[in-house]
Amino acid sequence: MALRDLASAENGLLTEFAERAGALVLFTVEFFKRFWRPPYEWRELLNQMDEVGTKSFLLTAVTGLAIGIVLSMQSRGTMARFGAEAMLPSMLALSVVKEIGPVITSLVLAGRLGAGIGAEIGSMRVTEQIDALEVAALKPFHYLVITRVLACVLMFPVLTVWTDTVALLGGYLESVLAADMDYRIFFNTAFSALRFSDLVVDTLKTSVFGFIVGIVSCFLGYHVRGGTREVGQATMQAVVASSLLIFLADVVIVRISITLFGTV
Repeated sequence: MALRDLASAENGLLTEFAERAGALVLFTVEFFKRFWRPPYEWRELLNQMDEVGTKSFLLTAVTGLAIGIVLSMQSRGTMARFGAEAMLPSMLALSVVKEIGPVITSLVLAGRLGAGIGAEIGSMRVTEQIDALEVAALKPFHYLVITRVLACVLMFPVLTVWTDTVALLGGYLESVLAADMDYRIFFNTAFSALRFSDLVVDTLKTSVFGFIVGIVSCFLGYHVRGGTREVGQATMQAVVASSLLIFLADVVIVRISITLFGTV
């Protein structure tokens, strides 16, 4: 009897997951269908770009500084053991620009923006503000969803470049304190290891991560039913689902990148 109940519960969870995944796909299709149609909410788009970008600069700067310093400290001993300490700037640049910077920045932003977007739109849904916008023929999908998703797509690469830059500065700071390395040697060695495709592909892939965070958070907030408890659940689910999908998308993009451009 207990095993039958457990199997029934698992089937229920799988069914619910499939329904939610299907609804998310339909929501994404709806986004692309409405994206090209007016009204174009330029002012709200700028407001959301400010919310995503300007208010995240300090958070991503602290993240980048910590990444650069810690990565440099932890790698120095290992590379010195193999007589490759001079290659530390190259290792740092490749690690930060190609993988750690884009992924960590996107996860940090998923935590801040996913929770914020899910809570804001979810609260508007339970307080019937979205219904009021629909009654007034103001097209809330354009105003709430398209602007937020597009702001994430545009600002994630900008914030990633900023985080990468601060991380390299953090690595240089650690190198000065630990080995008194000249800044010309550090940055010449670091940038000589990077290719143009590394900078472009691995930075622009964060636009995909931004789209994931935006569309998942808007979807969960837009479909909240009930009260404040459901808003809290949507907020948590937005962060968790966005983070998992970022990892999955990263695997696919890296595989495609290696196929197209080869390895370093």
